Amino acid sequence: MENILKNEHQEGPVAKAIEDKTAKIPSDCYLWAAVGAMGVSLTLQCLGKKHASLFIGQWAAPFLLFGIYNKIVKTSGHD
Repeated sequence: MENILKNEHQEGPVAKAIEDKTAKIPSDCYLWAAVGAMGVSLTLQCLGKKHASLFIGQWAAPFLLFGIYNKIVKTSGHD
């Protein structure tokens, strides 16, 4: 616990590379991707393509989680 409080924890090279790339993407992109997935899902549902609608509709939550991760990396910084 003391290591975390002293900020002695460091990320590995893969996490650093991912954070460097994702920090460049505006947070709005993830929100619009989630809204877009919900819109496409609704459209597919109205067209009677139930399985495709459910598949695309499940993308909204991961997009929003990526957006939260992106915001945390931007506000808290990274190594």
